[in-house]
Amino acid sequence: MQFGIFTVSDVTTDPTDDTTPTEGERIKALVTIAKKAEEVGLDVFALGEHHNPPFVSSSPTTMLGYIAAQTTDLILSTSTTLITTNDPVKIAEDYAMLQHLADGRVDVMMGRGNTGPVYPWFGKDIRDGIPLAIENYALLHRLWREDFVDWQGQYRTPLQGFQSTPRPLDGVPPFVWHGSIRSPEIAEQAAFYGDGFFANNIFWPKEHYMRLIGYYRQRFEHYGHGTAAQAIVGLGGQAFMRAKSQDAVNEFRPYFDNAPVYGHGPSMEDFTAQTPLTVGSPQEVIDKYAGMREHFGDYQRQLFLMDHAGLPLKTVLEQLDILGEEVVPVLRKEFAVNRPADVPEGPTHAALVAARDAAAVAEVSA
Repeated sequence: MQFGIFTVSDVTTDPTDDTTPTEGERIKALVTIAKKAEEVGLDVFALGEHHNPPFVSSSPTTMLGYIAAQTTDLILSTSTTLITTNDPVKIAEDYAMLQHLADGRVDVMMGRGNTGPVYPWFGKDIRDGIPLAIENYALLHRLWREDFVDWQGQYRTPLQGFQSTPRPLDGVPPFVWHGSIRSPEIAEQAAFYGDGFFANNIFWPKEHYMRLIGYYRQRFEHYGHGTAAQAIVGLGGQAFMRAKSQDAVNEFRPYFDNAPVYGHGPSMEDFTAQTPLTVGSPQEVIDKYAGMREHFGDYQRQLFLMDHAGLPLKTVLEQLDILGEEVVPVLRKEFAVNRPADVPEGPTHAALVAARDAAAVAEVSA
C-alpha cells in the first residue's frame, strides 16, 4: 500500500492574515513539501497540471525533474497530466526523459482536467474531451511500446515510422493511472489497458465513487487482466489535524470557507460528513481512512491533499509530520491485516520490470 500527497499548486491568500505568496515562493514551497514528504516516510508526491491562475504547476516535468534530483526514494507522479490538450508525442518523450533522470521513480496520471477554457487555449474543443482522451492515450500507449509507429487518427497529423526518444527506461513505460471523478468512459479505458484507476473522491459522497470503482473493477476482470479484486485503484483524500479535534476545527475553518477548491459552498461539517475530508485528531483520520476498503475494496494508493487553501508552509510541514509519524504507520498496519496475498501492491518500476521479465520466461518455457 502506497501513501503520499498530491497538490493542486494553488496560490491562495491566507484568510487569517491576508498574505499571499508570490508565484516564485509557492513554486519553491512545493519543492520543500515534496522533500518533506520523503523525509517523513511517504511514498508518493503527485503534482497537478494547470494553465490558469491561481495555479502554478503548468510544467510538471520541470518541477518533478528538479525534485527528482533532490530525493532518492519518492515516487514522482502527476495528478493529472492533461491527455486531452497535450500532444501524446510530447508526453511520451517528456515522461520517458523524466523516468531516466529519476531512475524509474515516475508514474503518470492521465486526466481531462477541470478547467474548460484550457481546451481552446491549446487548439482543442471541450466537446471532444472524451474522444481526445481515448485517441491520444491509444497513441501514447503505442509510442511507449513500439519502436516505430505508424498512426492515423482524427485529432493530430499522421505519423509514419516515428520513434519517440528517449525510449522508456529498461524498455518499461511509466505506470499509468487514469484519473476521473465522474466519467465511466475513463474507468472503461483504464480497465481496457489494465492500467490503474484513480478516483479523486474529494468532492462527492462515497456512493458515487463506489459505483465508479466497482464498474472499473468489473471491466478490468472482463478484459482478462485479473480478478476484480486485483484491479489497481487509487483514492484521493484530505485531512487537517491537531492533537485536539476542536483546535483543528477552529484553525482550519477560515481556510475551508475561503478555499478555491470548495469554499463558499456546503459547511465544513457537511463536507466532512459526506466526503473523505477529515478535520480533527490523528486518530479520527486513522479511523476514517482505515474504513475506506470497506467501501472500495483493497486498493494500492492513498493520496492526501494537504497544502491548499492558503495554508502557510510552516503549517503544511507540521501536517506532514503528523501524517508521516502518527497516521500513515498505523494505516499501513491496518491495511495489511487480512489483505489477500493475490492483491497487488502499489506499482513501482522495479515491480513492472520484474513482471515483464517473468512473463518473458514463462512464454519461453511454454
